[in-house]
Amino acid sequence: MLAKKTGFILVALFVIVLQACGQKSDKEKKQMKNNNLELATFGAGCFWCVEAIFQRVDGVEKVVSGYSGGHVKNPSYKEVCNGTTGHAEVCQLSYDPDEVSYEELLEIFWQTHDPTTLNRQGNDVGTQYRSVVFYHNEKQKELAEKYKAELDEADIYNDPIVTEISEFEKMYVAENYHQNYFNENGSQPYCSFVIQPKVDKFKKVFKDKLKN
Repeated sequence: MLAKKTGFILVALFVIVLQACGQKSDKEKKQMKNNNLELATFGAGCFWCVEAIFQRVDGVEKVVSGYSGGHVKNPSYKEVCNGTTGHAEVCQLSYDPDEVSYEELLEIFWQTHDPTTLNRQGNDVGTQYRSVVFYHNEKQKELAEKYKAELDEADIYNDPIVTEISEFEKMYVAENYHQNYFNENGSQPYCSFVIQPKVDKFKKVFKDKLKN
């Protein structure tokens, strides 16, 4: 009888151990997810607009605004706006490729700005507002070049696409007040008249890619 009871106890302990091994803490799950994240870096005019779009994409975990592609170290917003540093205003995305692919990000990128206007988006003029894909690996480079070529061949736009495709080297994070700008300053005139219409259009066209 004692042996039988001991056997039941051992089986119960074994089941508990298996359940404990199969369950991961929230911290462990978050760490696993973070390890799976990849980077994508895009410039498509004012980074306030780009940030507002990609923050709403399902699978994009984080968006950071900054400056990339120039020759000046640690540039300020004022310096970049002067157009003398060579930097473009960009947003760097940390995304989960299991939830949103790089191809889908490229689709959103090219459909949410005008890639045919050189160094300009609307009233924002200067090299800092250029259309650019900064690729992080050869796969991203191949996909970006392929997508760009297919768009040109399909005559989607009246003019040729001028989007720059360059290797990512470094990004300098923009000042704190630029981060999460639209979400925190939605009532500002630029947000109301420029960013909000872009966000509204994005939501209609890409409703299947929105975060819940």
